[in-house]
Order: sequence, then C-alpha cells, then structure tokens
Amino acid sequence: MYRIGEKPYPSKIMRDKLYELILRGERLDGRRPYQYRPLELKTSIIEKTDGSAMVNLGGTKIVAGVKTALGQPYPDTPDQGNIVVNAELLPLASSFFEPGPPDERAIELARVVDRCVRESKMIELDKLVYVHGRTVLVIYIDVYVLDYDGNYFDPSVLAAVAALATAKIPLYEVRNGDVIAKTESRFGLPVRKFPVSVTVGLIGDKILVDPTSLEESAIDTSIVLGWSDDDEMAAIQKNLQGLIRFDTIDEVIRVSREKSVELRTKLMEVLGRVGAPS
Repeated sequence: MYRIGEKPYPSKIMRDKLYELILRGERLDGRRPYQYRPLELKTSIIEKTDGSAMVNLGGTKIVAGVKTALGQPYPDTPDQGNIVVNAELLPLASSFFEPGPPDERAIELARVVDRCVRESKMIELDKLVYVHGRTVLVIYIDVYVLDYDGNYFDPSVLAAVAALATAKIPLYEVRNGDVIAKTESRFGLPVRKFPVSVTVGLIGDKILVDPTSLEESAIDTSIVLGWSDDDEMAAIQKNLQGLIRFDTIDEVIRVSREKSVELRTKLMEVLGRVGAPS
C-alpha cells in the first residue's frame, strides 16, 4: 500500500501486463483472478493478552491482540460497552512504512477493522454494561502489520475477529455500586457474528481478489467490502485513488460476497465452530 497518489515506476507497464494475464484468467503468482493466497490462522499466540491471533496471507503477516478494562461509556451510548481499535504498520514490515505516529494508512486500517466489528454487531455491547452511564467494559484491539506483501485489510479483520472470538475476560460483579473483578473466573465475550472483509482490485473492467503489493502498484483502484454474514454488508471502503466503472459494481459485490463465505468458513474451522450461526 502506497501513499495517496503514489505508485512506483513503471506502473503503466505492469498494469498492461496484469490486464493481459487476467484476460487469460491468470496472474503473476499463478493464481486465478478471484483466488486468495494461502491463508494460515492461529489463535492464543500472546500470553499477556485477553485474546490474540496471527494471520499469514501469502507474504502478509498480521498480529492482533485484545485487552479489556473498565471505563466510562461514550456519552451517546451510555448503554453499551466501548470498542477502541489501533493499528500500526511496523517499519520492519515494508520499505514503504516509516517510523513515527500513525499515518493515514494506519488510521484507515484501524477504521476498517473497527467498522467491520462494530457495524456487524459482532459483540453484544449492551451486555458489557455494569453501571448504566458510568461503568462499562472497554475492549482494546491492537493490530500490527509485521510483514507486508499487499492487502493488509482482510487478514487484519480476520485476526481481530479471531482474537475477539477467543478472548477470555474477567467476570465482574456489582457490589454496592462498585464493580469488582473476580479474577479467578474468566469467560468469553458475547459474540454473535463473525465478520470478514474482502479486498478487490480493479483494472479497467477486470477484477482481482487479494492483490499483492506488486499488483497494488499497478491496479486502477481497490475497494474493501466487510460482510457481517453471508448476505449483509457491514462496511465498504475505497482505499486507492482511481475510478470504479459503474458496470462492474454488481460483479464486485457478487465476488466479494462469495469470497466472504470462503473466508468465514476457514475462520469457523479454526475456531472450532463449524455450523455455528454467522
């Protein structure tokens, strides 16, 4: 992923080559246009977190961790727990990532993860209120890009969702208006859905799924679609400059929906929840 308006030379030559390959149903790395790279998902990899997960998608590696604490609700949602998402693009992951405070790419990544989790209603936040308007559970989700070869959105959402789904938090009880943690008892978050995102690149009227960094340097634009279940879209983000042809929108939605089912099936297998409602 490059800065807004930035594409390494010679993107025009690479674009023509990619388009020629896609016309034949091929890609530079041997995949078909709608095929994901090999995906590996592991959970409970960081002992000090309440929940954690790591996703390898081809050459892109993401780690997500979940921590929880008591806090005050947001003024406009006094009857819900809070979600706070942070993302960091580590400089060791790519020569395009620089040290320092989060730039627009890290902020965008955090917002996409937040939107997929929040707008899908993945967690029943109303069950995380201990004293209405005063004390709720705050869920902190930290996402780290450890290695980058294109498309950090989809593995980041997968890692965050897997970390949330496997998190174990303290049991809290209210005593005389005070919220007390029973540290010897831990339980899972009230999870009801398992959102995923699908990143689609476009070259003219042609679509490719899960672009690599080389492909991202040459495509016209890309779009991220978050799905809360098989038929409900939770988020949409156009993350590169460029135009999307109107006559490709229906195909983008159809392809992303089909691939979201594929990703969710893999997620459920790892979580051991095959057959659970999505």
